[in-house]
Amino acid sequence: MGQDVATDTFDRSDRQRYRLKVQRCLDALARMLTEGGFSTAPPRIGLEVELNLVDVGLQPAMANTVVLEKLDDPSFTTELGQHTIELNVRPRPLCGGHIRELELELEDSLADADTKAQDAGAGLVMIGILPTLRDEHLKARWLSHNHRYALLNQEIFAARGEDMVLSVDGPAIPGQRRERLRGSVDSIMAEAACSSAQLHLQVPPETFAAHWNAAQCLAGVQVAIGANSPYLLRKALWHETRIPLFLQATDTRPEELKNQGVRPRVWFGERWITSIFDLFEENVRYFPGLLPEVDDEDPFAALDDGRAPKLAELRLHNGTIWRWNRPVYDVCDGVPHLRVENRVLPAGPTVVDMIANAAFFYGAQRALATAERPVWTRMSFQAAEENLFAGARHAFDAQLYWPGIGWVPPDELVLRRLLPMAHEGLRACGVADSVRERYLDVIEQRCLTRRTGSAWQRETVTGLESRGLPRDEALATMLARYRELSQANTPVHTWP
Repeated sequence: MGQDVATDTFDRSDRQRYRLKVQRCLDALARMLTEGGFSTAPPRIGLEVELNLVDVGLQPAMANTVVLEKLDDPSFTTELGQHTIELNVRPRPLCGGHIRELELELEDSLADADTKAQDAGAGLVMIGILPTLRDEHLKARWLSHNHRYALLNQEIFAARGEDMVLSVDGPAIPGQRRERLRGSVDSIMAEAACSSAQLHLQVPPETFAAHWNAAQCLAGVQVAIGANSPYLLRKALWHETRIPLFLQATDTRPEELKNQGVRPRVWFGERWITSIFDLFEENVRYFPGLLPEVDDEDPFAALDDGRAPKLAELRLHNGTIWRWNRPVYDVCDGVPHLRVENRVLPAGPTVVDMIANAAFFYGAQRALATAERPVWTRMSFQAAEENLFAGARHAFDAQLYWPGIGWVPPDELVLRRLLPMAHEGLRACGVADSVRERYLDVIEQRCLTRRTGSAWQRETVTGLESRGLPRDEALATMLARYRELSQANTPVHTWP
């Protein structure tokens, strides 16, 4: 999704040609879904982790170009801001001990990368939002040196016609007044504050809809029990502030278009689906192209020649619509496949916590997707969306709706209903018992202690401030301790 584009500017004819080509790609996808030919391999998983770079004072280090040169590893790539990079972990089957291998590989990669980054005067932090970010770090000059990002910035603001407005207020820390963030930004750099852990699951076309619907049902629970983004620009806001920030930081709509019901490009969606085609068709119907670059390939000619088409325009367009659960079409070794990309979770706080989040998601998703009576047939789509925002705002203090139970706190919902389902789903995928128990035990203990990365950050900063430290110093002190504990890879529910 971070691929570069070849041109500096687009004109009106580019946009018209691009629209026609995207539609042709969509028609080709429809033919492929009818004729078959997609990969039927057993479920495979993948992971992307966005990482922050900090200097010795725990401030953002605008050094990703130098750090990537030091790393010299194609697994690491640029992200939107110069203080961020992304790690793409190689995909693997969802069975046996592969999830445990994912943890070990991720640990080794991050430790090695942190050592090499220190040669560039930087260190790595896995966290949803870097708490030491300031207004001056959100200027356009700090966009990564990748032409795609500059064009995205230009096109989003051209569509919007005015500065972005950031407006977030969160639940009060006990004993304190509620804090609010109000302001405007003149670039999409605010989106670079959002650091995610993105989970991929490869599925065949006939089960894609069930897995996507299941992922939508789980989104609110995921952010509630995995929140790790409580601070933005010195303010204590939502437990998972990435959710409202991402929506606002890339919003192409001025108020008048919002009032007309124009859909946001950071989108939960509006209905349950019956095919992956529904999602790509919505993309084409509702969203104009931001980067209208046209590829030479004719997708129908490729199909007629017996080749899997790249569908380059459809994929590029999809990469500028930031669904919380995104459909992905890709081609590997000449064979096309489909993936659900789950984008709701923050990075961190530790590798073991992220892998536990992944194991819970894959297991619960599998159980929900194969249930005899799917949960989404008993739950409105709006309820699933409201769960996402309630879970992100309040974490364990949220009230989430679930069929057959009603309104329930996330910890109770997980312990009573979803954790047993996650065990069942992972067993059905052939995941080794020791692996399943290792990671789902982390989720169980996190729910029993009601302790997320966000809760730890809020408690730690509050304690430091009660001892007289000003907010800036308290945030930097907390972040230093956070980084130490994160690198030790002990689950956050055990952190002192």
